[in-house]
Amino acid sequence: MDDRNTGQAGGGRMAPGALLRRFCRDRKGVAAIEFAALAIPFFLMLFAILESCISFAAQQLMTNATLDVARQLRTGEIKPATLSEKELRDMLCARIRLLVADNCPELEVDLRTYDTFEEAARVRIKFTPDGDLDTSDFKVEPGASLSKNMLRVFYRWPVMTDLLRKSMSNLPGGKTLLFSTTTWQNEPY
Repeated sequence: MDDRNTGQAGGGRMAPGALLRRFCRDRKGVAAIEFAALAIPFFLMLFAILESCISFAAQQLMTNATLDVARQLRTGEIKPATLSEKELRDMLCARIRLLVADNCPELEVDLRTYDTFEEAARVRIKFTPDGDLDTSDFKVEPGASLSKNMLRVFYRWPVMTDLLRKSMSNLPGGKTLLFSTTTWQNEPY
């Protein structure tokens, strides 16, 4: 048997250089290897796009719900004297139920009245030392006719794709904060 044709050194083992040449010449399974090399980044990008789209849709749905409830408060359709925090949460939850968990467990609301729009503009989002949303001073205190009000709605949105959780989340527990706010002056009613 001729060692030059088989690429084998004595004893049945291939020389390292011959093994490399043989591997480079062999085209069986190239498509599978190329797919494996490209599949991981492709699917990561695909999941990132899907995750971003779903999150954006939830953000837009929440914004529309916030504006709708604020319009009802502004026009007096919802009477401020009878509005409780639970009722406000339920109204918002009913409008975003399509994309969130039942009963909207991560939904937070803050509705207040202010003397001026400048005062409302100074309100900032606060976070706890561990990086979560600080809801300790959230209230539901809608104002009467002609008062200036601000409704802030927050939702802790879970990032669904494990591989993207670190890069897409900004809250503890692999969640990202979606929020919507609107400020208005009530109509005379």
